[in-house]
Amino acid sequence: MEKTESYPQLTNFLESCFGEDVELWGDTIEDIVALYKSENPPAAQLILIDDINRFSCDHGQNLDDAFAAAYDFTFDPVPWGHTTASFFELVKRLLKE
Repeated sequence: MEKTESYPQLTNFLESCFGEDVELWGDTIEDIVALYKSENPPAAQLILIDDINRFSCDHGQNLDDAFAAAYDFTFDPVPWGHTTASFFELVKRLLKE
């Protein structure tokens, strides 16, 4: 399993918002990110964006495999209609809105 300690805000976001209680956060990624934004200060949101960018840079060529190795037991973007890259881009866009 990939070490997730290097991306603490990303790990927290995925475990908190997309973990076993995901239905409490919303039905769509947009709903979930909106609730996350309402409950977290802008500084935490910027750190999450930074974690996403670093994870993407660290694993560029093998992003889907690295994400699955690190977070497969927590979240899989495929059933939500996304690759790892498209999920990351959507989350970053929503956080910046």
